[in-house]
Amino acid sequence: MREISCDVLICGGGVGGCAAAMAACSMGMTVVMTDQNEWIGGQLTSQAVPPDEHPWIEQFGCTGRYREFRNRVRAYYRDNLPLNPKARNNPLLNPGGGWVSLLCHEPRIAWQVLNAMLAPYVATGQLQIFTHTHPESAEVDGDRVVSVYLTDYWMGEDKTITAKFFLDAMEMGELLPLTGAEYVIGAESQSQTGERHAVTGEAQPHNIQGITHVMALGWDREGKHETRKPSRYDEWKAYKPDFWPGPLLGWDVIQAYTGTPGFLPLINPANHDYELLTYRQVIDPSIFEAGWPGHAVTLVNWPQNDYFVKPLLDVPKMDEAMAYDEAEQLSQSLLYWMQTEAPRHDGGAGYPELYLRPDVTGTDSGLAQYPYIRESRRIQARFTVLEQHVSAKDNPGLDRPPAVKDSVGVGSYRIDLHPSTSGVGIIDFGALPFQIPLGSLIPVRMRNLLPACKNLGVTHITNGCFRLHPVEWNIGEAAGSLAAFCVARGSEPHAVYESPALVADFQGLLRGQGFELAWPELRAL
Repeated sequence: MREISCDVLICGGGVGGCAAAMAACSMGMTVVMTDQNEWIGGQLTSQAVPPDEHPWIEQFGCTGRYREFRNRVRAYYRDNLPLNPKARNNPLLNPGGGWVSLLCHEPRIAWQVLNAMLAPYVATGQLQIFTHTHPESAEVDGDRVVSVYLTDYWMGEDKTITAKFFLDAMEMGELLPLTGAEYVIGAESQSQTGERHAVTGEAQPHNIQGITHVMALGWDREGKHETRKPSRYDEWKAYKPDFWPGPLLGWDVIQAYTGTPGFLPLINPANHDYELLTYRQVIDPSIFEAGWPGHAVTLVNWPQNDYFVKPLLDVPKMDEAMAYDEAEQLSQSLLYWMQTEAPRHDGGAGYPELYLRPDVTGTDSGLAQYPYIRESRRIQARFTVLEQHVSAKDNPGLDRPPAVKDSVGVGSYRIDLHPSTSGVGIIDFGALPFQIPLGSLIPVRMRNLLPACKNLGVTHITNGCFRLHPVEWNIGEAAGSLAAFCVARGSEPHAVYESPALVADFQGLLRGQGFELAWPELRAL
């Protein structure tokens, strides 16, 4: 068994983990980062989810490194792919042309860009990255983590990592139970949080947002493709949630924003900005030189393959494995239904033009390497962000909530909860552009353990606006910066949080690193 000592161990190489590694390494720390998948990058790569971002993202509202990532993605396309002059000269190039984001791109290109951003630290040995690796246990002394034992289920070489700080950037906050850290899962009650949209009565620990096993589909106008019928296809075809307007495998959906029934087809000739085929499109043939032989590709993270039958957190391993399998079966069943039975926009049934694209996801199946996880275990924090802190309804007449004195970044997204494992449908309402409080990164007890993704001090409700790409990046980058700041100062996160002078010093460091800690006057824009 190999033993490694470093300044910072980051378990989880997703969006937050990568950002944390960049920040800590830039401040001279030695870092080990692990991930259970082949690709680092989480939502951007192994989960195959194009960025969900706010409307001001091209001007402001993210960290400098996140902006660098976005710029590098566009540069990758210009430097390596045969773009036509119009696309090449477009400073706001949207490579995939999808309408969910201003920057829809292929997961593998995001993976290349993230590796390039981390490459200088890997080259010097300052950063070590272990993929196919998962934490199995931890040694804890009182309120401090001493080491974490990692299993490499690909190469078979287990490791024990001793570090000064431990960051949990895993998609489900797996490091929290291993270290005995206090955490919350599921939905808090109104009596606990006072939130309008919290559940009534008792808290519901297994009321957790559904997951999605994303798949990449090509669109071959002349092709006739058909996958093998999934073994549970008939079950999924007949499945109709109580809160849904029709069978889940159908074009009738509950619309975001309004919460009313609507029709969202694969192709909408009357409005291509409201159709599923182009919704999360990541390869757009129109940006390439004439004669380019490829097809359009879309990533299927749609209402029809949201899986919310069984929870994943704090359940027996057998139940967790069954949930993963059922989520995969649901996505495969959706594809088979679309290829063979789905009502077409031009009459008839079935879209045999659709086919799986394994090269886009880096898997043999064409499904993502890992499901898209929307809700994690969350630390019990020194400060918990509640609905009333960020919702538009609770802050009438404002363009942003009251200022947060200990801000470590900014974020903006609607409070968007997908159907949950307790049978609750979509919860979707407006949130104001918010700040990320330092207190939400500080566990109530543990002294050298920090959250570095969506596992910070938020609730089931506010997780709905904190879980997206640029916010998760900011959380991770702030956590990596805080760990490095504490190592350099010989301090602890709790001491920083409790000292206005140290908070000011830390915020000065963040500004120097390219963080935005407050929103501009938005009503004047």
